[in-house]
This record gives sequence, structure tokens and C-alpha cells, in this order.
Amino acid sequence: MKTDFLIIGSGIAGLSLGLRLSEFGKVIIITKKKKAESNTNYAQGGIASVLDKEDNFDLHIKDTIECGAGLCNIKAVETIVKEGPSSIYELLALGVKFTKDEHGNLKLGREGGHSKNRIVHARDLTGKEIERVLLHKVSKNPKITVLEYHFAIELLTIRNIKPEYRKYFKDKHICYGAYTLNAKTGKVEKIIAGKTILATGGLGQVYLHTTNPAIATGDGFALGYRAGCELANMEFVQFHPTSLYQKDVDEETQVFLISEAVRGAGAILKDKKGKEFMHKYDKRKSLAPRDIVARAIDCELKKTGENFVYLDATVIGAERIKKEFPNIYQQCLNRGIDITKSMIPVVPAAHYSCGGLKVNIEGKTNIKNLYACGEVAMTGVHGANRLASNSLLEAVVFSKKIFESIKQEHSKNNKKNNKLNLDKIEKCIFNWSDKGTVNAEEWILIKHNKLEIKEIMSDYVGIVRSTYRLKRALRRIKMMKDEIKEFYDRTKVNVPLLELRNLVTVAYIIIKSAMKRKESRGLHYMLDYPERDDKNFKKDTIIYKRIKI
Repeated sequence: MKTDFLIIGSGIAGLSLGLRLSEFGKVIIITKKKKAESNTNYAQGGIASVLDKEDNFDLHIKDTIECGAGLCNIKAVETIVKEGPSSIYELLALGVKFTKDEHGNLKLGREGGHSKNRIVHARDLTGKEIERVLLHKVSKNPKITVLEYHFAIELLTIRNIKPEYRKYFKDKHICYGAYTLNAKTGKVEKIIAGKTILATGGLGQVYLHTTNPAIATGDGFALGYRAGCELANMEFVQFHPTSLYQKDVDEETQVFLISEAVRGAGAILKDKKGKEFMHKYDKRKSLAPRDIVARAIDCELKKTGENFVYLDATVIGAERIKKEFPNIYQQCLNRGIDITKSMIPVVPAAHYSCGGLKVNIEGKTNIKNLYACGEVAMTGVHGANRLASNSLLEAVVFSKKIFESIKQEHSKNNKKNNKLNLDKIEKCIFNWSDKGTVNAEEWILIKHNKLEIKEIMSDYVGIVRSTYRLKRALRRIKMMKDEIKEFYDRTKVNVPLLELRNLVTVAYIIIKSAMKRKESRGLHYMLDYPERDDKNFKKDTIIYKRIKI
């Protein structure tokens, strides 16, 4: 297949960008499961934006930077904040039904770390509503093809060019598309693209307890790393403080998230005896930023030996709970908890990666014609800790920035007539070969390795870390990385194996990044270095793999 634009991922970043790019050519969007299965679909809270007359850009910027613990890219923060309102109105124009008050105005909520009410939401299923509208628009666009059950194996770079043609490719750092596995047919197809955009979402499944769906196996991070992309600040993995406690988890469990908006509405964190405890950790109490709340809960659990704390939402009132949080109310009720009468057992769970493929303000990676947006990208917006509800905003704004960059380049190319010749490139690139591989029957190895990675990361690279724990984790992950590579090299590709390969790669990158930062900052808390070091700190912890030809 050949296309002008290949987008890998079907969340808010990929879909919104696909709609824009269809103006300039053919778009192929690939997604490894059904097109509606994405992290966006599970985003409950909303989108942060300055829409109230008592709010202003400076306050939103200040809240974001303060939450980011000194690592935010100021220009990136200013960009998303100032373009936030227009992005909300664009989504409204597309047909997104955000919740409104009795006067017909957008109802604005508040979440941890925000100084004003500025969260636009669609009850407690904001992501699902946005995904619904974008998928509908995409389905009506004749220039966009969505390929479900297509898994990106590798990005196409100079090492995929046949040796006899390499002398004609002077620039060694260009992306030409991707090899993709059609999971339904079992065949590997190459998609040649003028521009490739990674919008693959998160990596939560590298941990045992996560709010992310089973698809969030860090595929885009691993794809970029193997292609030679710079990754930055991968040590900053945000643990959402309030996921619903579940006694039994397996290697693919997605825990249910109790949205931060519930605390924004007045819910209070309490210990097993029903006593508040957040005042001991932060003056903002239950509305402190996520890193502070998650560490506080972790500390309380370690002190008491309990498995969970409580979130008391009864103070909100039964009528308001049912009206504003119908999904959370019903999901808890299905599990035997009436949150209008009983407190909710909660624990922190891996939720969001603040690091990723390092991109500039236009979404460009260090590899030509390769872009990244959404959670897989490190724009610098979030710094060392993400402010609640800034993620969907970042995805929408930066997908537009990529579009604007490509639009400008498209205009120049039309004048110079120097667009990539996709037909010529296709002939120069190897077809996928699985010669010498076999269909593996030992699937227990994949299941066991997957669970082992999750347990290592949760035990040693979680909310609280130490040099000793990180070194211990690295030894085990490196050993598994070698074992998985050996297994991969002799086995016909399949989705479980590809996900395992990506998970162990992402685990390795997170640990290596964490070992580079010898201080405690934001989401990275080290027992050896409990203080934040503002004199000698690393701005970005870069992990980079050089392409070998």
C-alpha cells in the first residue's frame, strides 16, 4: 500500500489529525484492534480550557508549570493554553455534546492542581463522546481509510532499503512508512508513506495495576526507539491516585478509574478508619496534584499495611452523583458499591506517561517525515507531572500544529515539485521475510514473561524508587529482553509476541531514564535523593538508539 499520510493510532490525536490531513491527500489510519479502542475512549475527566470570565491564560499556564515541577517547556504550555478555547469550539462544531448548565453554557468542573473551574466534560465519559464524533466524521470522509487489526511492527528507515539502492539515499534518518501485521490474515504488509505519524497512546500495561486498556503496550515508544528516535523523560510515569481497588488482577487487567472530577466535586480521601489524611501532605488536601496524592496514599498504605484507602463521595449528594457521574455510579453499583451511601475503596494505578518521543513545537521527531502526537510524544507540556485534563487538550492542539507544519511544507513542495516518489521508494524497500521462522506453540512463555515484566516494574519502578531497586529491575529486564529477542527472531510474528517485545523495550527505557535522574522531582521519587535539586538537575533525560545499517 502507498499513501500520502500514515497515522498509527485511532485516538483523539490520530483521528483529528487524519481529518485535517485529508485536505492534502490520501490518509491511512491503522489501529491494532477495533477503531474505537483507544486510551481516549476511557478518558473520563475532560479537557482543560480557559472559558470562564474569572479565569485567564496566565493562571492556566501557572497551574501547568507548577504541576510540572520545573520541567515544562514554556512555549509548549503557552501554545496549548492559548489555543485551548478555539479547540473546544472546533469540537463543538464537529458535534461533540459537552455538558451544559441550566442556562445553556458549558459546565466547567475543577480537578486537582487547577486554581479555577476550567474542565469541559461530557458527563463522566468525555473521551468516549469525542471518539464517537471523530469516528463518525472519519467514516464519512472518502480520503481516509481506517484499517482495523493492523499492528505496526517496524518503521521503515534506511536499514530497510535494499543495499544496492542505499547510495541513492543520502539522508540516513528518514521514515518511509511501516511494516504492519494484518492480524486477521497473519500476513505482513508494507505501507509506504510520505509522512508517518505516531499517535499510538500510552504504556500503562507495563505495570500490573493500570487504568489503561489492554492495547496500551507502549508500541509507539518502542517503534520510535528502534528506528532511532530520541526519547525523553520516560522516568515520569503518572499514577492516578484513585482507581477502584480490585483484589484479583492478571496480566491484562485494566482497573476502573474514579475520575479526578469526583474529588473536584467535593469527594474526600479517608483512611480505613474514616479519617481524612491529605492535610498531612499538602494544603490543597484531596485536590493536590496527582503525584502528591499518589505518594500520600502509597505512604499511608505502607504505614498501615492496608491494601487501599477510601474516597468518600457521599458528601456530594446522591442526586448530583447520579446526574454528573452516571457511568462511575453504575460501574461501582455493578461491583456491589453504592457510592451514594458507601465509600469507594481506591488505590493508585499507572495512568499516563509524561515522557515520550521528543518532538518540537511542530510535532517533528529527530527523524525526517516522522511525527508524533498525543501521549506517545514528549512536547514538554507536562514536565515532571501532568496537570489533570491537559492531555486531551495537548492531543488536539498538537495534532493541529502537525497539520499546520505539513500544510506549509505542502505549499512549498507544490512550488518546487520535490515530493517523495512513493513508487520508486516502494521498489527500493525489502518485502517482509519470515524465512527460517516457525509458529511457536509455547504461548505460556509469552504470558509468563508479560506478567513478570509487570511485577518487576510495579515492585521496583513504581511510585517510590531507589537506586538499589532500579539496578535490580534493570538486571532482570535486560535478561528478559535478550530472551524475548531470541524468541522473536525464530518465531513468526503475532500480536502477543509483538506486544511483549514492545513492553520489555519500554520497561528497559523507563528504568534507564530513571537511573539517569539522581533527584526527586514530580512523578520520580527516589529514596536515595529525596530532595529536588534545582541547581544541578537534568532538563531532559534522553534515551537514544542509533540506527545500525
